[in-house]
Amino acid sequence: MTTPVRISAEEVYKRVKSGNALFVCAYDSDEKYANFKIEGSIPFSKFKSMLPGMPKTQEIIFYCA
Repeated sequence: MTTPVRISAEEVYKRVKSGNALFVCAYDSDEKYANFKIEGSIPFSKFKSMLPGMPKTQEIIFYCA
């Protein structure tokens, strides 16, 4: 398992914009996601539905406000 690493907002933007990373709101509530949505992110509920087909090498960046 990889140890979580903090990265800058600029690095998040670069990785998500290039398609190399998923940007996931860590709140397990669509209401909280709506309140704290950041451009380019997906809700946790969508992330969970994507898990079965996701490659183990997929970079995932989580955030919470």
